[in-house]
Amino acid sequence: MEHKIGLIGCGTVGQGLLQILHEKKDFLRDAFGFEAKVVAICDKLKGTLVVPEGIDIPALLELLGAGKGLAAYPKAAPGQVEPLDPLDMIERTDADIIAEMTYTDIKTGEPATSYIKKALRLGKNVVTSNKGPAALHYREIQDLARKNGLQFRIEGTVMSGTPVFHLAESGLAGNAIREVKGILNGTTNFILSKMETEGMDYGPALALAQKLGYAEADPTADVEGFDALAKVVILSNVLLGGTLKTADVPCKGISSITKADVEAAKAQGFRYKLIGHAKSEDGAVTASVSPQKLSLSDPLAGVMGAQNALSLETDLMGKITIQGAGAGKLETGFAILSDILTVHRCS
Repeated sequence: MEHKIGLIGCGTVGQGLLQILHEKKDFLRDAFGFEAKVVAICDKLKGTLVVPEGIDIPALLELLGAGKGLAAYPKAAPGQVEPLDPLDMIERTDADIIAEMTYTDIKTGEPATSYIKKALRLGKNVVTSNKGPAALHYREIQDLARKNGLQFRIEGTVMSGTPVFHLAESGLAGNAIREVKGILNGTTNFILSKMETEGMDYGPALALAQKLGYAEADPTADVEGFDALAKVVILSNVLLGGTLKTADVPCKGISSITKADVEAAKAQGFRYKLIGHAKSEDGAVTASVSPQKLSLSDPLAGVMGAQNALSLETDLMGKITIQGAGAGKLETGFAILSDILTVHRCS
């Protein structure tokens, strides 16, 4: 079955998705009966490209790799390259799946939420890696999708391509998830790992994370726990049935953790991790984000570097722990692909 796909956002994640769609084209067709035709791309910096007959992905990746915008697409016909707003692009394209991959605004969820709602109202399935809409408006958007007989999927919002929601929905189907606890931010885990294993102070460890591309020039969202906060809210509301807002969740980052704190914990047989935690008890869902000293016997304690991990407490299987990349071009591109394949299977 052929699916027509429109991309909103064509930065690192979008290009990762395009690379996978090209390189795995034959495998996806043979294994899943899935064929993708990318018919539209809209990016704030790179421009807009609408090609109903399908974009030549290798040609597009070549020009993007050379730092050129979509206007340089060599096969564009008159009218196919123009400065459309994403809302206009959604309306004009005949895509049946919109992959929304724009920047996250955790305070408002905009403009991504408006893009997603419009696509659903116009009969298009939506997959996204954007934490804002998922953390702030998940239930409202999911209700809209179901009302229109469509899919709204968010695998890439918490642990990149490491399958949190697919695991809960399929692999653990029939289990009630009572509690989740995890390392949801690779930057802070990298910093804390360096502070312990190499005896680095917080400042130099943060600087190294920035140098290696794990942390932004402004690392506030990571080191103060706001990135993990958004993710734990998503987990609370999707897996535990909560209705939490970010303001409901106590949040503390790692910027006050010193090398002396890390060394003292190590001497006691513990290891510091920034932990996102959510629990359902007596019908109430509570959550928090904070640095915690974990016993070395805790499976999360052994997760070092920029890796993410999540433990799920279930009624039938007990504790299940998964570990994997929490970011990355191909990893998050795969998360988008996995959701697109779920839409395909449900079609």
